[in-house]
Amino acid sequence: MSSLSSVQIKELISKALSAENNPKRNFHQSVQMYIKLREVDLSKPENRFSLLVQLPHLNEKLTRSVCVFTAGSLLSQARSLGVDVISRDDLEPLAGNKKMARKLARKYDYFIAEAPLMALVGKVLGQFLAPRDRMPTPVPPSSDISSHISRLRSSVQVRLKTQGVMSTVIGTEDMPIEHLVENAIRVLTAVEEKLPAGRRNLKSLYFKTTMGKKVALEVGKHG
Repeated sequence: MSSLSSVQIKELISKALSAENNPKRNFHQSVQMYIKLREVDLSKPENRFSLLVQLPHLNEKLTRSVCVFTAGSLLSQARSLGVDVISRDDLEPLAGNKKMARKLARKYDYFIAEAPLMALVGKVLGQFLAPRDRMPTPVPPSSDISSHISRLRSSVQVRLKTQGVMSTVIGTEDMPIEHLVENAIRVLTAVEEKLPAGRRNLKSLYFKTTMGKKVALEVGKHG
């Protein structure tokens, strides 16, 4: 459970969604969450991480896209689940086409691959997927991938690299405020569990819509 209360987070998100900080637009803006850290030595690789956090609440805009690399065993299952499929025959020609390989790497949020194809995926797409932390989740050719796809579709990525600020999307402005709060708490809890000193490494938390102003909370001064 996050060290900040749902009341504190709800107040912060409500301010970010207010007319003062979020002028009306002709589209539903994303709600973005930022976590600023302190006293974390990011020169040490063990303090840097990438998390997939499964959110409790989704809408159509927030649902992530998934693609499956298959030699054939997972083809019908993946298609029945409504995800795009790339076969070995589709994959091999990309080895000589960096433009198309880069485009593919950017098209999807997450990837799944039959384990025997991982070496080929790494050879063809590794240079484009690895820097984005999007190397596929390997699965046995005979596995049931429905749970993997369900988890990935509802997960957001949170990365801590060389800067002491992490960010992710927790929803859209048209979602119920309670859903945004619960999504934010899920992300914050996951991050705190990975930090060396937990809550003590949190400096500030802030939210904003895509085109809105940031609304911040200095964590050390509250709760």
